[in-house]
Amino acid sequence: MTKARKPTLYWEDFAAGTVREFGNKTVDREEVLRFATEFDPQPFHLDDEAAAAHPMFGRLAASGWHTAAMAMRMMCDNYLLDTASLGSPGLDKVQWVKPVYPGDVLHMRVTALESRPMSSRPHIGLVKSRSETFARRPDGSEDLVLVTEGWNMVARRSKPAPRDEAS
Repeated sequence: MTKARKPTLYWEDFAAGTVREFGNKTVDREEVLRFATEFDPQPFHLDDEAAAAHPMFGRLAASGWHTAAMAMRMMCDNYLLDTASLGSPGLDKVQWVKPVYPGDVLHMRVTALESRPMSSRPHIGLVKSRSETFARRPDGSEDLVLVTEGWNMVARRSKPAPRDEAS
């Protein structure tokens, strides 16, 4: 269980153009199998022969949802748990670009695309971000494997001035 932390990052810290790079998550074969068994039991996520016969994978590949879950964990560990986050109303885009394989090492780049106060609740800021997850392969190559775009709700550091509340 993750203990709540006192926020050090607020909406004001996520201006458009802000970039955060982080992560060093090695994809473990047993985790791939465990996740697939519980949440995405398609044969190419569970069986080497089925994965080898797959026209896109060629070998055992992590579920895209597992890749997204690993990315979420990296975001939490590297900044989100230190943020006055109020959750997300959802994602506008989820794109699995290339497969992720056991032995890959994942890292991320998150770019704030847009930042504005919430019109109905000006004490909350909205941040639209693009998250890119990359896999460093055991052979030294690197591929973009996952792209997401979506909004986060983040508390503002201070109460907005009355002129902000009218906008």
